[in-house]
Amino acid sequence: MLSLTSIGFIRWSTSPLLIGGGRLLHTTSLDLAARKGTREKARKAKVKKVVEKVGFIRHDLRKKGKLNLNVANKHIDDSWKQESKDDCWVSKYYKWRVYTVEEAIQCHRETHHPTVYNLPNAPLYAHVELNMQAEKATRFVDNFQRMVAIPHRFEHGENRNIIVFAKGQDPLKEAKDAGASLVGGLELIKEIQNGDLQLSEYPFVLAHPNILPELVVIRGLLKKNRFPNPRSGTLGVNLAEMIEKYAHGINYAATKDEQQKDFGSIVACIGTLQMDAKNLESNLDALLQDVNSMRPKREGKFVTRVLLKSPPSGENLKVDPFIYIPEEGKFSKKSSKANQSEAATEEDEEQEEEPKAAAAAGGAS
Repeated sequence: MLSLTSIGFIRWSTSPLLIGGGRLLHTTSLDLAARKGTREKARKAKVKKVVEKVGFIRHDLRKKGKLNLNVANKHIDDSWKQESKDDCWVSKYYKWRVYTVEEAIQCHRETHHPTVYNLPNAPLYAHVELNMQAEKATRFVDNFQRMVAIPHRFEHGENRNIIVFAKGQDPLKEAKDAGASLVGGLELIKEIQNGDLQLSEYPFVLAHPNILPELVVIRGLLKKNRFPNPRSGTLGVNLAEMIEKYAHGINYAATKDEQQKDFGSIVACIGTLQMDAKNLESNLDALLQDVNSMRPKREGKFVTRVLLKSPPSGENLKVDPFIYIPEEGKFSKKSSKANQSEAATEEDEEQEEEPKAAAAAGGAS
């Protein structure tokens, strides 16, 4: 006899119960299926992974892309801090000391004295920090590179081969006497077209307006920013002044930070420590005036901070740039629109110059 307990056990077993070689009872397995609609809900809940195709990334930029971390604001504002009343203080708790240019130069001369670094004629660099925000909050000033003429020469140690194009004996003689590396006219253009002369050997290309129509034929061999242009100071009638600027001026570049697009910086050599302090200050003044000419059409600061450095010393001495340039620009909406229309007109005129010059060149040939 089977007890109720055993029958209950048999009912819920997953296989037939065999007694004496014969089948006594047959039981079915449990129905473990999910409720209706459960699988469909689970299927819809699955998030489809979309694989985004990424273009080729240079090896030196791959790690930078992964480090998408929150970086500290590089625009340093210490206006909320107090000025130290002592002659010795912990710098991070107080405002940066602001030196005059002459004081900063004297400090660097002391560290580069023969008894310390023994580099009395070390170069002096101006580190200029910029607010690269353009007129619109979501736009930023493009990187730019410029050459600025300075009142006092110094040995910059750069290779500045200059090629000058002009027609006529007087302009060619003026360019040669001013120190150009190579001067010429139509014969130089033909040598470049034939491949006998490489323009890559000459970083700076200057020209007189009287040869501009013939110069258009080699425009494709020059980068856009290297073709002679009056706005960049590479096209003009005063060749001696242009050559002086590009041979002995300050060559600087403003670049945006990769993570913080509204922060830009310039590092430019303004002379050596053995130069007269007044001459170094004049060179700094010329540099800041030229940088300020690139100010965007908006209110607020463009140049935010200037430090004077002289390697191998690690001292960064802050100077006041607003002695030489206005601190904040003031532009009305009308003036900004007018400036935009003027810039657009200049671009249109430049685009029209090329076909006219090409037509003139065709007529001359």
